[in-house]
Amino acid sequence: MGHRYFPHTEADIESMLQRCGVASVDELYADVPPGLVLNRDYELPRSMSEKEVRDYFHRLCAANRPLTCFAGAGFYNHYSPAVVSSVISRSEFLTAYTPYQPEISQGTLQYIFEYQSMMSALTGMAVSNASMYDGTTATAEAMLMAVAASRKRNRVLVSQTLNPYTRKVIDTYARYHGVTVDDIRQIDGMTDLVDLQSKLEQDDVAGVIVATPNFYGLLEDYSGVAEMCHAHKALFIVNCVPSALGVIRTPGEWGADIAVGDGQSLGMPLSYGGPYLGFICCTRALMRKLPGRIVGATEDAGGQRVFVITLQAREQHIRREKATSNICSNQGLMALYATVYLSVMGAAGLREVCEKSMDGARYLVAALEKTGRMKLKYPSAPYLNEFVMTCDFDVDDFVARCVAGGILPGVKIADGEILIAVTEMNHRSEMDALAGIVENM
Repeated sequence: MGHRYFPHTEADIESMLQRCGVASVDELYADVPPGLVLNRDYELPRSMSEKEVRDYFHRLCAANRPLTCFAGAGFYNHYSPAVVSSVISRSEFLTAYTPYQPEISQGTLQYIFEYQSMMSALTGMAVSNASMYDGTTATAEAMLMAVAASRKRNRVLVSQTLNPYTRKVIDTYARYHGVTVDDIRQIDGMTDLVDLQSKLEQDDVAGVIVATPNFYGLLEDYSGVAEMCHAHKALFIVNCVPSALGVIRTPGEWGADIAVGDGQSLGMPLSYGGPYLGFICCTRALMRKLPGRIVGATEDAGGQRVFVITLQAREQHIRREKATSNICSNQGLMALYATVYLSVMGAAGLREVCEKSMDGARYLVAALEKTGRMKLKYPSAPYLNEFVMTCDFDVDDFVARCVAGGILPGVKIADGEILIAVTEMNHRSEMDALAGIVENM
């Protein structure tokens, strides 16, 4: 029988206090300033039995109202085969933490190796780490990699077409690491390469960060950008949506030095915000600047194939000032999720997901424009499954009406503008229902 909870008995507490060398719990917390001590009882509800607690949370969960999702902005509602949750729920994976000792790694070393191999193939890069908290922190860590690789430069350029939420995390990291972050202008939803060239000519840039697809869902042409960056000794960093890499050019094909992003689009449930998965892939030359761990394959004395941790330059293992990153944990379970998803879907499955999402997006754009109340903001720019629509009505009122009708219509990005995403999970009847609400605005 599985036990969800083991309470501390008085004997347990006494034993722990003795081990700590103190006489009481108050003495254990003697260093806490009196002003921070809560000198009253907790405001807790009456005690409940286990069944009552379970019933309470079941009722709370039932209050969540599932909505038809057309929201994206970096996180997408994709289908996940049933086998994925089945595999990651196995106890040897679900309860494992980090594989410090290979003799108790419980198979984690093998799936990390497989994960790295798949992510390297997906992004077109030589090396993949395993892994980061999410795509925002992964992008910020890539910025620090660029600064560390340049040694004498601390300026990074970021396209205005990057997700603004990712940009906020970059700015936070930069503030406390002494990094200067400057914008690359955007024109009509696309990175202004003339502005990029002008800023690079100052020869003080460590790295350049762009996105594909970008925040507006547009597919930008980065031909020659890597050469432009390298000519001025700056690294080229591409933030990407991994599911889209099944049909669009990879960061490796663009000549990127580092590819980053969030693995959520690889079938991970939205789950009201997580857990998700950050990834970083890079060229072989940058491998030792890579945060996280790298697992390699080799043979043991008996000639059997085995897996070993070959590199993990984290603060937990070396001197803090020499660490590539001070993130000391990772989303190992979600890395396994991505591994199983990719192994089941394969290249053909990813392509089918992208094609169905793209077809649905074009159907919805046509339906929304037919109402005469909405227009595609960037009609001449290529997009995959996400796009910006302009409206002649109040977006907040529109979102409220949609939610009342069981639909999450997208993400408001400005007055009169909404960002909408379509995936293979959206049926045409749902798109027609969304267009119907627009007609009645």
